Amino acid sequence: MTRDEEFMSAALELAQKAKEAGEVPVGAVVVYDNRIIASAYNRREGDRCAIAHAELLAIEQACAYRGGWRLFGCKLYVTLEPCVMCAGAAINARLDRVVFGAPDLRFGALGSLTDINSLGLNHKLKVTGGVLEEECRALLQEFFRERR
Repeated sequence: MTRDEEFMSAALELAQKAKEAGEVPVGAVVVYDNRIIASAYNRREGDRCAIAHAELLAIEQACAYRGGWRLFGCKLYVTLEPCVMCAGAAINARLDRVVFGAPDLRFGALGSLTDINSLGLNHKLKVTGGVLEEECRALLQEFFRERR
């Protein structure tokens, strides 16, 4: 198992917790120096908050851990390609890299629907998609199939 797969597996465990809580199963971890320093899963329903996405919650924790808003040297692993809001937060936080599992053809902002990285902003993310894609996609499909 590669390091990317290892960290994505941790994000997948969080996505499973989100599913069990009735949330869209998305999990995220922030890694610094090959250690997970922050972890979260979607909490929009439970928190009744539109911005309680796994990525934003994990970025917030990482900022608290690092003692500032600049997350140089950090990587975000998330089971679903980030939306525009979350991709923007990753850029704003100066993350080095975003690794995602399943692409999001409806809302994905790092290459699927749009690519916020191509807008000429003052920071560029290194992006890797498709890590444990099948497992990430299967969890999402199972969740929505059960909801219907």
